[in-house]
Amino acid sequence: MAEVAVDERRLLKTIRWWDGFVIGLANPGFLLIALWGSIIALGGKWAIALFVVSAIIGALQAYIYCEPAAMFPDKPGGLSVYAREGWRKHFSFAGPIAVFGYWFAWSSVLAIYGSLIGYLLLAEFGGDGYLATHVYNPPIIQPLGWAQIIGVMCIVLCWVFNIRGMRPAVGLSYVVGALMILPVLVIAIGGFITGDFSNHQIDSNFVAANVEFYGDSATFFNQFVMIMVWLYILGWSTYGPESGATFAPEYKDTVNDTRKALISVGALNVFLSIMLPIVVIGSIGYNGLYSDLTGVVWLTDVVNTIAGDTFGKFLVVCLCGGLLLSMNTATMDGSRALYALSEEKMTIKQLGVLNKHNVPGRAMTVDMLLNIFLLLYFQNIYFILAAGNLGYMLSHVLALSGVLLLRRDRPTWPRPIRLAKPWMWLAGLFCALNALFIIFGVYGLKYTGYGFDYLSDEYAAFLAGTGPVPSPTARVPAIIIVGVLVLVCGVAGYIWAQRQWGKPVRWKDPSDEAPSQEAIDAAAARGTPGTAPAAAI
Repeated sequence: MAEVAVDERRLLKTIRWWDGFVIGLANPGFLLIALWGSIIALGGKWAIALFVVSAIIGALQAYIYCEPAAMFPDKPGGLSVYAREGWRKHFSFAGPIAVFGYWFAWSSVLAIYGSLIGYLLLAEFGGDGYLATHVYNPPIIQPLGWAQIIGVMCIVLCWVFNIRGMRPAVGLSYVVGALMILPVLVIAIGGFITGDFSNHQIDSNFVAANVEFYGDSATFFNQFVMIMVWLYILGWSTYGPESGATFAPEYKDTVNDTRKALISVGALNVFLSIMLPIVVIGSIGYNGLYSDLTGVVWLTDVVNTIAGDTFGKFLVVCLCGGLLLSMNTATMDGSRALYALSEEKMTIKQLGVLNKHNVPGRAMTVDMLLNIFLLLYFQNIYFILAAGNLGYMLSHVLALSGVLLLRRDRPTWPRPIRLAKPWMWLAGLFCALNALFIIFGVYGLKYTGYGFDYLSDEYAAFLAGTGPVPSPTARVPAIIIVGVLVLVCGVAGYIWAQRQWGKPVRWKDPSDEAPSQEAIDAAAARGTPGTAPAAAI
């Protein structure tokens, strides 16, 4: 008698909330990447204020996602899935746009931090030797130095650990997470012991001066645009606590583990967002940031100023290990978003496959190859960040509005975590604010300095003091084009997937799914089945 083999591979429930917290220790690495540009552009007073505001928004909206995470305990992909479920009845393309925007932003962390690790190691240990100075000139891609080669090695290392299952990936997170804690604590606390805050004028305000530097008059509107642009950019660095919701299907106790992971990582992020900008300025001052032409090497100066050269070298190694955690988390998060997109029939079905270790191996491989290309071809980490941030911020707009639409369109669905009404007001507020950040961010992107062509002869002459200020918008069109192309790829993948599954492409795609049994049981256990009276959380 013939037998039919059924592939029942699913993401396994193997982790607890503290594993999610350790994975979330990647977030300090995201904060570090925005410090250089924001402090130079805004001055201490505004940089510190905007970091705190952005981190609070990131922590609160991350907690909002615990409601849909418990509502869909069988769906990986995090906030992008909530955007899909909320919007599918109204606009079917919202899901693939949100997922691709979210995926690219998280995935490109590999290229950004791989390159960052390379620069830090060479700055601390390379000196003027062969590794620090030798450049290869392969065809097609940009001139290739050892910073990029080290970055590629880091990308491949994260792929090797993640492709073998969740536990090896979490194990790597524990090791490099422990490495990250030490330098971050030394920076956040030690700076107050050795820092010189009064002479460095930590309360300086550079907003008006930098508006004029970029060729505009320092009107109230232009200064307001500068502030909104940086709230847009800082979202990439401070909204990371939401990643805890991505692993909801893999927590042993989906409801409680998801909620605790989101709370703990969000609180840590707010604390560090207060401390790190203050300490960086107090340790090396504005001149220490201005003198770093890479936007990266200043980190070694901060560590060495606080801890001394010998212990500082050890801390730089630890810091690089911590940045590897950021890459590991990005591999885990981005690959699951892409896998979820395919599993929901929103992109090519070949990506919706788990390997024998029950992880999305094909999606991880796509992540790896994409990031090697980004690192070798674009090289500038701030270009990659700005290009990915458009889709990332848009995914939050669609997810937060999706949470509100789910409340309206599926009132009887079980909600093991049912947030009180003020949380829904916050969801609406943050949705509107993020939409405004996007509008002003795209309009005034030149105010970040990310639009300079850092590889041009004009920029080199400017740095050498032999030429005028180059155009701050030279790369802005390319940044926006890459960001939009990512979203277009999401739409194209959705159309392709519909053809693969023999479904028509429709503007609206109402769900015919029933709630999962896990959600029904969890809601009943907590006294929140459907619309039955329940204590708000």
